[in-house]
Amino acid sequence: MAFTTGRDSSDVVSEINITPLVDVMLVLLVTFILTAPLLNNAVRINLPKTSTTTPNNPSKTVTVSIDGSNKIFIDKREVEPASLEPELRQLVDQNPELALSLQADQGVPYRAVAKVIANIQRSGVSKLSVLTEPGG
Repeated sequence: MAFTTGRDSSDVVSEINITPLVDVMLVLLVTFILTAPLLNNAVRINLPKTSTTTPNNPSKTVTVSIDGSNKIFIDKREVEPASLEPELRQLVDQNPELALSLQADQGVPYRAVAKVIANIQRSGVSKLSVLTEPGG
């Protein structure tokens, strides 16, 4: 598409008018700014409230604990994070039906708890209970 100036009809102006391009980009930017928060919170879930339960056989349950300073314990014995998976694998080798309970201090970051759960899963534990306190 050629544009002409008022001076000479044979001169062709080959400059792009960027004003419509800027207008379109601003409209898209505003659209994305308005819709982005809605996409993150699209699914709203009300988690069920549960009553207190007890394990079927508490004598054979192993408890993994994470305290407020991110220290990991297996039945009140402190273990290093790197040695958690091998020790759990050894317990699973001794008892394939091992039931494990996980308890973590409420101040522990989710990342630390997720890493411990991943170690538990990789070690072969198939029965995992997450312990909480009853109430709100």
